[in-house]
Amino acid sequence: MSLAEIKKKIEADAQEEAGKILEKARSVVKSINRETDGEIKKIEDSYGERFSKEKPEILRRREIVAALDVKKIELGLKQKAISDAFSQALSQLSLLPGEKYLSLAGNLLLKATETGEETVVVSGKEKHITQEWIAGFNEKHGKKFVLGEEKAPISGGFILKKGAIETNCSWDMLIRWIRDDIEADVVKRLFSA
Repeated sequence: MSLAEIKKKIEADAQEEAGKILEKARSVVKSINRETDGEIKKIEDSYGERFSKEKPEILRRREIVAALDVKKIELGLKQKAISDAFSQALSQLSLLPGEKYLSLAGNLLLKATETGEETVVVSGKEKHITQEWIAGFNEKHGKKFVLGEEKAPISGGFILKKGAIETNCSWDMLIRWIRDDIEADVVKRLFSA
């Protein structure tokens, strides 16, 4: 045999061997693919079963969260309604006609005074509690109140000052005190149905 024939024989044998190796590799790949497909199917089935078992629980949890969100929104609306009701009460106090306004202020002034010589501080927008009214009140009740020059950021009523001691009788503070006392009852009346 010549060198060329030997070379051809080696190449033919190599190609035949390569073909066998390639065929064996393809067979292994097919086997691996079948196993992988089987594993994928098992995993898909497992997750499908798991999801179908957990689906009711997932939906139940979503309903709970949705219900909590609704309750949170309802609570916010109720709190806003209550705040609006008390804000409206504050507005109504500020809009009292002069005689009723001064009657309420006078009663508060008598109850809140310690010495009868305090300074009465009012809002910059105060229309009813004036120097003249204070003078008449003092004369009628034997007091020595003085209308303060400084103004307070209040919606109505007054603040009594004696040195470093202040007694807040503003409408804002009265509504805050009343709110603390009656808010539970207001909630019950507004939202019991």
